[in-house]
Amino acid sequence: MKVFNTLTRQKEELTPLTPGEYKIYACGPTVYNFIHIGNARPICVFDVLRRYLEYRGNKVTFVQNFTDIDDKIINRANEEGSDYKTVSETYIAEYKKDAEGLNVRPATIHPKATENIDEIISIISVLIEKGFAYEVKGDVYFSPARFKEYGKLSHQPLEDLMSGARINVGEIKREPMDFALWKASKPGEPFWESPWGQGRPGWHIECSAMSRRYLGETIDIHCGGQDLIFPHHENEIAQSECCNGVAFARYWMHNGFITVDNEKMSKSKGNFFTVRDVAQQFGYEPIRMLMLSCQYRSPINYSYDSLMQCKTSLARLHTCLESLQFALKNAADGMDEGELKALQQTFDDVRARFCDAMDDDLNTADAIGVLFDLVRHINKAVLTSAPVKPAVEAALQVFGELTGVLGLVYDEKKEESSDDAQIEALIVERTAARKEKNWARADEIRNTLAGMGIVLEDTPQGVKWHR
Repeated sequence: MKVFNTLTRQKEELTPLTPGEYKIYACGPTVYNFIHIGNARPICVFDVLRRYLEYRGNKVTFVQNFTDIDDKIINRANEEGSDYKTVSETYIAEYKKDAEGLNVRPATIHPKATENIDEIISIISVLIEKGFAYEVKGDVYFSPARFKEYGKLSHQPLEDLMSGARINVGEIKREPMDFALWKASKPGEPFWESPWGQGRPGWHIECSAMSRRYLGETIDIHCGGQDLIFPHHENEIAQSECCNGVAFARYWMHNGFITVDNEKMSKSKGNFFTVRDVAQQFGYEPIRMLMLSCQYRSPINYSYDSLMQCKTSLARLHTCLESLQFALKNAADGMDEGELKALQQTFDDVRARFCDAMDDDLNTADAIGVLFDLVRHINKAVLTSAPVKPAVEAALQVFGELTGVLGLVYDEKKEESSDDAQIEALIVERTAARKEKNWARADEIRNTLAGMGIVLEDTPQGVKWHR
């Protein structure tokens, strides 16, 4: 597999430090509100990365943090008359609801910043000792000028970065580019004890601390949105490498931006949408489909039409699965051995094409194209007038594998309604009436079912029904 490494600006062969094992860190949300559709993209994309690496037989340790202490969280708590912990726990729970709706698997570990204060203090202490950081009146700042490789991820010289930097009112740092590792507490704010007095961690340091604690000093992949390249990820590299003396992450993967009707998403423009709001209108699965419909580094345009197209595409996939499941109930047992072998070879070829797409920098757009080629072949070669069980089972196997890697076609769990047994019994009676050419009774049953909101479809494999 090759991935585009932001650090080197080229596609590179993806090889883990330990063969067969990947350590991945993904920057998670600051939990002060519902996640928006822009947040949904990295969540879905890197969930697929994890699924695919596991599909290819690897072990993956996937860490995604929650920033549960931050200015935004404190401000939200003040607005609501609550506290930072109430706000953060509330929106962590809401995040988990949306992530489950998007079929995003929970991370191996979901650490919180406030659970790693000791690790944060330890790293800051080393940075001060080594001369990369300094303390002023309870604040601790990192000096990028002391790290010769600063700017290597964003590919900007320090001089260019410094030209636009400013020292804001109230800041007491030495240079405009210096950034906070530890912030002295203000009246009424939450705080933790430290060697520099009461305070709380800065934003960037938490990821360096959690990555080191749960994955080690050097990880295989660090991922997130393009908006995090600078300053967040640049600062993570500086902190971690100055503290530990080794490379922080070997591969950096960043997803592209999302526009709304070809404009940048912004609350001021009124085109800001939470995942929850969109899901209430379209469902969660079309959102996931949209996030995977383009290669992850390309921009995506969110619009009503794009989501409707995703719903239409998903309907084809769901229909294929439902048809296979229905055909399996009525399929004949036997199949010519040569025909089965040829069919299995066709499916193996589909798997290979799917993997070729995914191996090319996680190209989910092409992988989805292969999936629809599979659907066309299943409709033509398997869902015939006389389906056979070995063919249907082989089709279900490959269909489940590929949709499982992409995390699609998951909204299939429907609880049996109390009247399902009655419907099935009426359909059996109608089938018997048709065999006996009792057309009046057959029509009467169809009308009864129609009155219950049931639509019948007579197929060569039997009668299908849906509400």
